[in-house]
Amino acid sequence: MFGKRLVVSGVIAILIGALGACSGGGDESGFDDGVTYEQDDTGTGTDTATSTPTQDDTVHGLKDDVRHIAAKTARATRPHLVRKCTTATRRVRHTSSSGSGSKRKTRTWYTTERYRSCTKVRSGTETYRRTVRAEQWCVELDDVNGDPKTDDVWYQVGRTVYDDARAADDHARLEFVPTHEGC
Repeated sequence: MFGKRLVVSGVIAILIGALGACSGGGDESGFDDGVTYEQDDTGTGTDTATSTPTQDDTVHGLKDDVRHIAAKTARATRPHLVRKCTTATRRVRHTSSSGSGSKRKTRTWYTTERYRSCTKVRSGTETYRRTVRAEQWCVELDDVNGDPKTDDVWYQVGRTVYDDARAADDHARLEFVPTHEGC
């Protein structure tokens, strides 16, 4: 019996070793860190990540203009809901047992329990301010990403980027990540 187990464990060890050798991947040390190492012309290695490519959405250029578009609201009406509660009753069943075996007796009685039932009910209408257009902050750039032919491109940005751009001089170099293109 012990000899059979020894043979089976030996075969398993050989299979694991063969599968590990055939798996490929990784470098010579057998360690795969998700980074490929490329050789450039100078002979020094540069590592480039293959598992998580980064997408750089940053744009840069020369400040041309800034624009703030205020939020636009309109008056609208909606149903006015109020909470209406009523008291109601329900019949509750109670049981009690005593004794054991053939002498066991069960007594049943009922009581009335009060509770509140609440629902939201429409009661007329109410007016409110509905947002038709959200507030926008925009920056216009010239020479976008170093291209002198790409001028007058508008980008929608956040409030802090807008404040920085508004404080900057005309034709100052700006670099930011826009929220949307166009304004």
